[in-house]
Amino acid sequence: MYVVIFGRPGCPYCVRAVQLSEQLVEKRDDFKFRYVDIHAEGISKADLEKTVGKPVETVPQIFVDEKHIGGCTDFEQYVRDNNLLG
Repeated sequence: MYVVIFGRPGCPYCVRAVQLSEQLVEKRDDFKFRYVDIHAEGISKADLEKTVGKPVETVPQIFVDEKHIGGCTDFEQYVRDNNLLG
């Protein structure tokens, strides 16, 4: 499983998503993630909207195996629904 988190500095939900991903890396051999700082990478909201396929109001925007999951709370729900932390 490969997760990509598009976020920005100072965003508490981005921090939560990264912390959850770090827990998953420790618990699972099949979990990897990448955090993309949209400011450092020069990614605009319009760029994110093209990738997501719909209007984007907030970060993080999270993808699991290239499928858009949503934001931090959506990712937390995905982890619970799929019992990823055991």
